[in-house]
Amino acid sequence: MATVSGDTIAQSDVLEDLSSAVNYRRWLCSLGLPHFGDDVLELGSGLGDYAAEWADQGVRVTASEADPGRLESLEKRFSSDPRVEVRELGVPIRDTGNYSTVVAYNVLEHIHDQAEALASVRRLLRPGGAVVLIVPAFEFAMSAFDRRIGHHRRYRKASLTRVLTEAGLTVEHCHYVNGPGLLAWYLVCKLLRGRPREGLLLSWYDRLYVPVQRRIEARLRTPFGQSLFAVARTPMDDSEVSE
Repeated sequence: MATVSGDTIAQSDVLEDLSSAVNYRRWLCSLGLPHFGDDVLELGSGLGDYAAEWADQGVRVTASEADPGRLESLEKRFSSDPRVEVRELGVPIRDTGNYSTVVAYNVLEHIHDQAEALASVRRLLRPGGAVVLIVPAFEFAMSAFDRRIGHHRRYRKASLTRVLTEAGLTVEHCHYVNGPGLLAWYLVCKLLRGRPREGLLLSWYDRLYVPVQRRIEARLRTPFGQSLFAVARTPMDDSEVSE
């Protein structure tokens, strides 16, 4: 059985602290946007910052959460916003669907049985639908903080490509994001045993570093990064899923 684990209070604290990293969030949102279709489901929407950003870009999005506290926050945030639907959705996912896209930013690493999770995600998609992922990269950067918030693993391109392919998906894109950010994560979270926090350092990072690195990586793929971005698709004839 696929399960999502971790200290949910710590997870929510980090989400709140990172809400102020506007440029970083817009960078990650811009990566997924070109691969979205007309009906997008976000898994593990947290506080709804990504969903709100995509809605501002004209995306029809359904935000979902399994954690009761974060689900309540989503419902309050989007109660008067017709652009965003909110639904409760936990792992393992028993539902089927006809979404054009399922997007999950920093979710897959929380799920113990990633194979079952991807199989259930596939059942939520129409034939030719897209899975859009961001996951943390490189096992050597695994920290006590990673484990506290429920990370079972970090990924390399080969390992993420393999698990997506084994789930019957065709990988279209898989590349590292935020090259120097990996070194910052290793220093702060692994060596100093800290965690990302709102404050002067995060503000400087978001305002000065992120716009520059975003422009660099728009032109040049780095051989390493803090995260991995991937897009994979279901077969156009996915009849075996709906049987």
